[in-house]
Amino acid sequence: MLRLILALRYIMLIASIGAGVGAALMFWEGAAEVAGAADAMVMGEDRKTVIAAIMHGTDAFLFGIVLIIFAYAIAFGFVLDRRFASSDQVPAWMRVSSISELKTTLVEVILLYLVVDFATDWPEGQVTISWEMLAKPLSILAIAVAFGVFSALHPRGE
Repeated sequence: MLRLILALRYIMLIASIGAGVGAALMFWEGAAEVAGAADAMVMGEDRKTVIAAIMHGTDAFLFGIVLIIFAYAIAFGFVLDRRFASSDQVPAWMRVSSISELKTTLVEVILLYLVVDFATDWPEGQVTISWEMLAKPLSILAIAVAFGVFSALHPRGE
């Protein structure tokens, strides 16, 4: 019975593979955005359009990196042999010690994505000037403050 239950952990490899495929797609998206920015610059497009495309591309690359870390952490943290995962061959930034660390990374990336999303709305002209435009940045600030308080109360490693 215990063997059956332990064998079920291999199902988590589906999540790891999915995160890896998602990372590849995000790298593709980021490359397409940066290529589009280069094309827009060559064609003499507005500077704000180029900046927004580069910001979107950088954001996609960052999210792809996080997905690679998640795929690695799921595979070697929960399914496969941990000896390789803790070896010196693996960079320190890819070593994840707990689910809590994964969750913290996810919240940090979500906050970064929200900030970049709002920042790219400006050059794209999607933000109308009114008091309502403060809703998104105030929400981001509230999430960041709550996350900061939570992190202070529950430091990593505890």
